[in-house]
Amino acid sequence: MAPALTIDDGETPEKMRERMITENLVVVVSLRSCCMCHAMKTLLSTVGVKAAVIELEETEASSAGGNMPSEKAPAVGSPVLFIGGEVVGGIERLMAMHLSGRLVPRLQEVGASFEK
Repeated sequence: MAPALTIDDGETPEKMRERMITENLVVVVSLRSCCMCHAMKTLLSTVGVKAAVIELEETEASSAGGNMPSEKAPAVGSPVLFIGGEVVGGIERLMAMHLSGRLVPRLQEVGASFEK
């Protein structure tokens, strides 16, 4: 079970995102109006994983991915998935992992809890 979310009045939004990514095993950085973000959250839910979700406003989207390798960096406005504190990438990488049968083993490897 993920730790309870705490709010530090002096914490910047960037620091809060970093903390959430390190404190939770599966994190989706999402935009409210993004259909691919919805697809990512739905796929994770379908395999039984409850991901922590960081919902961003449109103005925050450009800094959502942080300093990720360019080959894993999704387009601005796309969802970003972190598993075990490591960036997986966008919806394309998630779908590739799922279709190749690597998603569930990776989630199990980091100890993600599966809902029944």
